[in-house]
Amino acid sequence: MFFVAGAKNNAGRNERSSKSIYQKFRQVDLLDKKKTVTALKPGEDRAIFLGLGMILSSVMMYFVLGVTILRSYADSVWTEEGVCVILNSTVTADMNCSYNCGSECWRDSKYPCLQVYVSVNNTGRVSRLSHNEETQDTSSECFYVPRCQKDSVAMHVMIMNISERLKVNQQVTCYYDPREQQENVILARLYDQTVVFHSLLWPSSMLIGGALVIVMVKLTQYLSRLCEEIGKIKR
Repeated sequence: MFFVAGAKNNAGRNERSSKSIYQKFRQVDLLDKKKTVTALKPGEDRAIFLGLGMILSSVMMYFVLGVTILRSYADSVWTEEGVCVILNSTVTADMNCSYNCGSECWRDSKYPCLQVYVSVNNTGRVSRLSHNEETQDTSSECFYVPRCQKDSVAMHVMIMNISERLKVNQQVTCYYDPREQQENVILARLYDQTVVFHSLLWPSSMLIGGALVIVMVKLTQYLSRLCEEIGKIKR
């Protein structure tokens, strides 16, 4: 009887010790999980802030592009591409301009006005050619308006070089108004479709990247909660 009782006591002690060891391992496991969750939460918050920052930056870039490039592109009426034949390229007169010579200092200078007449698509329609929309807005009479500077001789040489190049190239690609509201045509658009595409590419990529960061963080949180619920059901 003594040996039987001793054996039962030893079995009880072994069972209690095994339970205490299991509880210790269980507590360590739960502590590790809590540490993991605690470590992941600041990282998830930083990732979400990063995604929101990327989205906010892309929205600001869209706003800046909307009031600059996109607005100029949408307001331009020279949308139809054609072929212009150079009919005449001559310097008519000197135009006055002002250049900055210091703080609140402006001085006058002159540049030659180059007038270029072309025939659009060999239709017999004669139009005056301008360099781009900005030149058309600055001076509708001159083909090109150089940046005003003190050295008027340098501006004169620049304009004469442009005139010689136009005389060599008898046919050039130009853009005209299909509605014929503007009689003048332009040689190149200030912002074409390629420029608009590349200007919208980077903010769009940033917007998509920021949204993907937030979605991935939310998906990770969902999967973590799902795994935790499955673990509770198994226990």
